[in-house]
Amino acid sequence: MADVTPVVICLSASGFETAKRVADALGAKLHGRAGRVTGADAEFAEATAHIAALFAAGTPIMGVCAAGILIRAVAPLLSDKRAEPPVVAVSEDGASVVPLLGGHRGANRIARTLAEALNAQAHVTTAGDLKLGVALDEPPAGWRLANPENAKPVAAALLAGGGATVVGLDWAAGLPKGEDVRLIGTRAPLTGDARTLVYHPQVLSLGVGCARNCPPEELAGLIEATLAEAGLAPGAVAAVGSIDLKADEPAVIAAARMLDVPLRLFTAEELETEAPRLANPSEVVFAEVGCHGVAEGAALALAGPDATLTVAKRKTANATVAVARAPLPITALKGRKRGRVSLVGIGPGQADWRTPEASKLVAEADELVGYGLYLDLLGPLARHKPKKDFPLGGEEARCRYALERAGEGLDVALICSGDAGIYAMGALVFELLDRTEGEGGVTDAARRVEVVSAPGVSALQAAAARAGAPLGHDFCAISLSDLLTPREDILRRIKAAAEGDFVIAFYNPVSMRRRTLLAEARDMLLAHRPAECPVLLASNLGRPEEALRYRRLEDLQVDEVDMLTVVLVGSSQSRLAQLGEGPRMYTPRGYAKRIDAPSKPQDKEMTA
Repeated sequence: MADVTPVVICLSASGFETAKRVADALGAKLHGRAGRVTGADAEFAEATAHIAALFAAGTPIMGVCAAGILIRAVAPLLSDKRAEPPVVAVSEDGASVVPLLGGHRGANRIARTLAEALNAQAHVTTAGDLKLGVALDEPPAGWRLANPENAKPVAAALLAGGGATVVGLDWAAGLPKGEDVRLIGTRAPLTGDARTLVYHPQVLSLGVGCARNCPPEELAGLIEATLAEAGLAPGAVAAVGSIDLKADEPAVIAAARMLDVPLRLFTAEELETEAPRLANPSEVVFAEVGCHGVAEGAALALAGPDATLTVAKRKTANATVAVARAPLPITALKGRKRGRVSLVGIGPGQADWRTPEASKLVAEADELVGYGLYLDLLGPLARHKPKKDFPLGGEEARCRYALERAGEGLDVALICSGDAGIYAMGALVFELLDRTEGEGGVTDAARRVEVVSAPGVSALQAAAARAGAPLGHDFCAISLSDLLTPREDILRRIKAAAEGDFVIAFYNPVSMRRRTLLAEARDMLLAHRPAECPVLLASNLGRPEEALRYRRLEDLQVDEVDMLTVVLVGSSQSRLAQLGEGPRMYTPRGYAKRIDAPSKPQDKEMTA
């Protein structure tokens, strides 16, 4: 996962100077309230929604405002304190800094950093930090707690007046002395308990290599055996490294996930610079991949120039492993990460309809790629991100660019409206990956990237939600664009949907040059459903210009539809009723018939 840049929220001009000092101290971006704050990196219109969107994306938030504003904004999203980002309130005069959330996920540390930068008071309220001076469940960077489930009882014993025996942990030397509990720092695989916390210094790097399609369990077993025989704890491993040719190797990816550490990749040229330090240089390996050793070279490259090879290359039929040790915990990783393309569907565009996962992927991305309008709809969340926009018609270039940039090790978010897998870029990305380079595919480096997809609210879902429940029974979607689909295929699909009595969502209903297909679709449907069949014309969904218009099928006119309109045509069973605040369109599923009918044996079995 990429690091997410913190954001400083400023609501008024009177707090701007403090907000700027906070941003400078943290290397954060400054977001200011539109119309009230000038000079910010980005503007937002409404504070509560913007803060909530940032929080949902996992962004650390420093609010130069009243604490209550931050609390009210994030309160509906609170669920798991182990996953929530830090939230810190700073008074406008810079005199007080209060960590509100994520104390043990960086908020307390941030508060102390800001207090020093602002010459302010950090009002830390976490009991362990206040009385013990350390957070037992959040060790310093480069250390890993082996048994976090025992941190609470150990902290409770110390807070009750007990003392600790501390071994190998300089950062915990200030704890009260005693024999009630123990804190041990070691590379060995010790087991902790309710009275003993074990911390591992992450001084080890694990280099791996394997044959193509090596069984993941084979490499995993070799790693476990290697560490066990050397008396080394998996928690002391800071990262797994390999040659970049293995970026998409399932066994290598699984190994990093098994150890819950980052995967870092090196070119053959980078690994070859480690040749003088290798214990087992191989001409065979050099002839095959261009360096004299993958496992040993990657381990040493990760651990740095002062590292030593703790475990020389060990191998099985398909895998190799080596372990290097750095003199100090490894906190800055060398090599590059595996690139990622995130297919992000942002729905109609408004933040309220964007999923937290989509916002998180945008926040984590190194670069955003998409059609300019879609990038603009992201608002302040993406204002400070590097962007590459492509015009309509540049879809293949857009996807190719995203994949190739990810092939360089970047985390790229490919932004789509609606859902990325519905009439958007998802299918084209996979098509490019499926082609060979000779068929117009992408490079080998791009082919090895990770691709993830975040679902979005599609136009048909948004339209249906606004209308009522027109998709309550079987439905389908048909694009009327004949740029990529032959016209005869579109007509054949409309005919099949008409005969099947599906509710139909028509995407891309018209364009400047294409004005007849929608009328032909209307006429084909009228042969199979009543003239009064309800039709919804939904335009600019979720945006200020949103408009909903209902028509009878026989009255549907092409000239009142544009490319920003999705057309929902009901089935023969769909209804348009005046209910409550206005017209509501729905398609019955048939529950009323089932309620009126006598129970069948299978019905009783299903509900028993």
